[in-house]
Amino acid sequence: MTASVGSGTYDAVIVGGGHNGLVAAAYLARAGRSVLVLERLDHTGGAAVSTRPFAGVDARLSRYSYLVSLLPRKIVKDLGLDFRLSTRTISSYTPTERGGRPTGLLVGGGEQRTREAFARLTGSDDEYRAWQRFYDMTGRVAERVFPTLTEPLPTREELRRAVDDDEAWRTLFEEPIGVAVERTFADDLVRGVVLTDALIGTFADAHDPSLKQNRCFLYHVIGGGTGAWDVPVGGMGALTDALAGAARAAGAVIATGHRAVRIDTDGRTAEVTHRTADGEGVATARHVLVNASPQELAALTDGTPPPPAEGAQLKVNMLLERLPRLRDPAVDPREAFAGTFHIAEGYGQLAAAHAQAAAGELPAAPPSEIYCHSLTDPTILGPDLAARGCHTLTLFGLHTPARLFEQDNDAVREELLKSTLAQLDAHLAEPLADCLATDAEGRPCLEARSPLDLERDLGLPGGNIFHRELSWPHAQDGTGRWGVETSHPNVLLCGAGAVRGGGVSGVPGHNAAMAVLEARD
Repeated sequence: MTASVGSGTYDAVIVGGGHNGLVAAAYLARAGRSVLVLERLDHTGGAAVSTRPFAGVDARLSRYSYLVSLLPRKIVKDLGLDFRLSTRTISSYTPTERGGRPTGLLVGGGEQRTREAFARLTGSDDEYRAWQRFYDMTGRVAERVFPTLTEPLPTREELRRAVDDDEAWRTLFEEPIGVAVERTFADDLVRGVVLTDALIGTFADAHDPSLKQNRCFLYHVIGGGTGAWDVPVGGMGALTDALAGAARAAGAVIATGHRAVRIDTDGRTAEVTHRTADGEGVATARHVLVNASPQELAALTDGTPPPPAEGAQLKVNMLLERLPRLRDPAVDPREAFAGTFHIAEGYGQLAAAHAQAAAGELPAAPPSEIYCHSLTDPTILGPDLAARGCHTLTLFGLHTPARLFEQDNDAVREELLKSTLAQLDAHLAEPLADCLATDAEGRPCLEARSPLDLERDLGLPGGNIFHRELSWPHAQDGTGRWGVETSHPNVLLCGAGAVRGGGVSGVPGHNAAMAVLEARD
């Protein structure tokens, strides 16, 4: 495309063609607004894409983001998206060793089976009953909070009234989540399984007084009004392809290879300067929606940047010739890997890993979790791979902040990958390396990404998958009516850094579009 494609006058210019930008574009175009989307890469989707990362291998992996929970059915219905989710039959499996023998906790496969798994691990029904009570509570909160995400921001008191449960409010919104975990559960492994939802992409201790771990936990348990995490059929790219198709069908212009470099605005009209391989252009609009980080917004508008963000995860994609056998003979690998496979995520292990990383050291036993997309959705594999019994594995490592990689990103990444996979191997009856497929050039089908890699590849500040620390889903000083407003009346933030942003949800895109449609031109 040439620079002229992105020039002209529009009702709205959207900077960034990730899923939130595409949601906003589709809503605005369907409402009759003229819309231009400027995307710096040669494709749309941002972090929510499917790619074939291994040379000559027909496996389409959700490379960065991989599960869906926070996407409201309202958005799918409103935009007429041809997109499906598939439910995982197993929630999680966490291997461990008790009394010198391998065992673990399998959650899923029916209530009776889950109860038996808790009893086998802990020796009684106490932890299972506590588990039921705890997640009954989070389920009630999810039913009441999730629908508010696509409404104008409630005040803190309005949200508290909607929750209508003083104990739940105190547990999730007022005291560190570690207090509730320790009060409710006695078993270290069970405590760790519960806590992990508070630490995905969030570097925090269970008792961090900032409660950023609570905010992370809240978003992980309210999705869809149930807290369920589902598999996107066809991979994450199926969602963003459907969104791009919906936006184009409604009349939006999507210009890839166009990098926005400046936004000038007087509060009523804005000009967006952008560059391509062929030159520079300017698009004029009444509204500009920025589907990028708050740091990028500040750079585009010469604004004051927010505090630095920092990611804290290792992302690994793999293709296996077969699923590895487990040391725990009671669990079939097809079940263990179908849900979230927790590694080194006991409560004490998580605390130790955080303390070591906070002290500037790589965790001795890096915690991580894995799941196998292809067990639930085999469509991402080519026919030959499926016939051979191949499977994908996606690993997400915790407590590895970007600061640890600053001196030598490549060397630290390799060291961390080695020790993370060693933690997995400790629970396998055969080395994972023996199960890895190879690409067309004979290399193992394995790729790892550190926070610094994610910053370089995707523009995530410090590699933070949420763009900054997650916010509470209620109004605070300066958050505005929809949580997307900025210091410029006609410039809105519609990315993960908006209030109620983070994760693959489309919520900031929806809310920014609603703010535009409400505005007086």
